[in-house]
Amino acid sequence: MSLLQVKGLGKSFGGVRAVDGIDFELAAGELLALIGPNGAGKSTTFNMVNGQLRCDSGSIRLEGRELVGLRPRAIWRMGVSRTFQIAETFASLTVVENVQMALLSADHKLYSLWRPAAAHRRDDALRLLAQVGMAEQADRPCSVLAYGDVKRVELAIAMANEPKLLLMDEPTAGMAPRERNELMALTKRLVVERGLAVLFTEHSMDVVFAYADRLIVLARGRLIAQGRPAEIRDHPKVQEVYFGTGKTFEKVAAATKAAA
Repeated sequence: MSLLQVKGLGKSFGGVRAVDGIDFELAAGELLALIGPNGAGKSTTFNMVNGQLRCDSGSIRLEGRELVGLRPRAIWRMGVSRTFQIAETFASLTVVENVQMALLSADHKLYSLWRPAAAHRRDDALRLLAQVGMAEQADRPCSVLAYGDVKRVELAIAMANEPKLLLMDEPTAGMAPRERNELMALTKRLVVERGLAVLFTEHSMDVVFAYADRLIVLARGRLIAQGRPAEIRDHPKVQEVYFGTGKTFEKVAAATKAAA
């Protein structure tokens, strides 16, 4: 049984149908890329799954439980985490304190004054940081980190509630090629080790084809194709609507083979 099931999802803004009755599923231990040209409905779909936008029609179920109508915090407590296109961390806090804040929230103690936040589950925070290669920088302020390291901290924060589903919005935006590959390789390892399901949007096709297990492609609010990278690369409708001649896919395929 799929972890996430999306059926008949629809959303309009005024007279514009941003998302038009799309269906897809996502299994535990799978990394699924959501791609499409600008205006395809990717962000709208992504934000409906997260609860930031309420759909006009359709169903979003996590392990059979309906998410439609729930607030983002309630969805987070059910085991759905997310990262953002622009990394969201507290720059004035240390690396470990950022993760501790997420652990406080996961433990329903965000506003508790019963003991200093800096003492809360520090060992657990350090373990999460070790998983993303940031334990040695635990006591540095986030404000002095390189951007690629900030994205790693954000990933550790997202893992604080032991998620079943991780939503990643443009995870490699603003990153150099080496940083992109390191972050996605790390994400892929977490998918395998934890049986984590990941849904991510991404404009970098080298990242998509190197790391996604499957792809779903939107155009003008409709799902036009879904399948494994090789199937999508050769899909005539995708090449026509999304890539024009399909030359972009050919370049990505060549680069992926060269990297392998």
